[in-house]
Amino acid sequence: MNVSDEGGNARQLTLATISFTVCFYAWALLGPLGPDLQEQLDLTDGQLALTISIPVVLGSLMRIPLGVLTDRYGGRRVFALLMAYTPLPLIGLALFNDSWGAVLAFAFLLGFAGASFAVGVPFVNKWYPQNRQGFALGIYGIGMGGTVLGALTAPRIADATSVDAPFWIAAFVLAIMAAVFWSAARDAPGAVQGKTGSMLASLSAFRGKGSSRAWALTLFYFMAFGGFVAMFLYLPKLLVDVHDLAKTDAGARAAGFALLAVASRPIGGWLSDRVGARSVLTVSFVGTILLALSLALSYENMVPLTISCLTLAVFLGLGTGAVFKLVPEWYPDQVGAVTGVVGAAGGLGGFFPPLVMALVKAQTDGYALGFILMAAVAGFALFVIRAEGGSAGQTGSEPETTTVAPAS
Repeated sequence: MNVSDEGGNARQLTLATISFTVCFYAWALLGPLGPDLQEQLDLTDGQLALTISIPVVLGSLMRIPLGVLTDRYGGRRVFALLMAYTPLPLIGLALFNDSWGAVLAFAFLLGFAGASFAVGVPFVNKWYPQNRQGFALGIYGIGMGGTVLGALTAPRIADATSVDAPFWIAAFVLAIMAAVFWSAARDAPGAVQGKTGSMLASLSAFRGKGSSRAWALTLFYFMAFGGFVAMFLYLPKLLVDVHDLAKTDAGARAAGFALLAVASRPIGGWLSDRVGARSVLTVSFVGTILLALSLALSYENMVPLTISCLTLAVFLGLGTGAVFKLVPEWYPDQVGAVTGVVGAAGGLGGFFPPLVMALVKAQTDGYALGFILMAAVAGFALFVIRAEGGSAGQTGSEPETTTVAPAS
């Protein structure tokens, strides 16, 4: 099959997107289940913020080695093994969620599921030519919708049964998907590099001359994806505390936020294929600045809060779709390694803000300062993308035409 004629391999993209969705469903469960765990374990706001953020730590850091391993051994093998492992911490959370120490330990191990992003990007990227990669990776990014499924279903399942049930369901689905992916997925011809030096050698893009581009990508994703994760994780807590919503209602509203961000991601990739990622990121960061400042002023009023949050979701989604259009353009031979580091930055961008929000709430009895800090980070990202000039979003090279054999 000629990729430039057929537009890539839809079956592999579908398998990767479903797998990513399932992994993110599991990874994000502690956010919507946070209020239940806080009540069950009698946690403070700070302890809850740590609990829902801690899976992000390992999920962020493990994106680096898993991205490198995917370059070396292929996404089929790495993705299947990752999904085969993830049920273990989920079972631990189902069995031992009556102990905060056990919850923290298994939540940390659950973070591996968040590293799935760095596996799927190089896996999908190799099946598509350059002029289709932005859209294809945007479609893959729809797997962020696993967070939407978690927000919509987990609180209701917990209320109808127990807090154990969502973890058991996620473990079962992941085990099934691991078997399906191993059986049906195929790596693109030439995608598996084999052993190519040390881990540090694989991360050469972040050292020496020209590394500023790679570090700029980490900042952009820290802002775009990190902002999305942070808002999704902490929004139910804010809605319950400030507006006295029921936990299920707050979870549903957070799901609406995530749904818009997820839907906007492929649009961001598609626009980046056509007008350049730099333009899309500029719009994303300007919108984030304005809306974060709006939230700082109006989060105590439900209507402005709702409008600002939903619009912010769109701008953050556009940004996440644009960043990974740049990765294969700038680093075509190091997609997995660069994706791992950039993805780690985005994950850490979701870890710190909930903790900052909890600290801000404790010190100021409000959330305004937290949103002002978000606007400041977006402002710095805007300065960096503008300083990149015309280089961000266009490499001056023609899209590549790649010929591959059909997947069997």
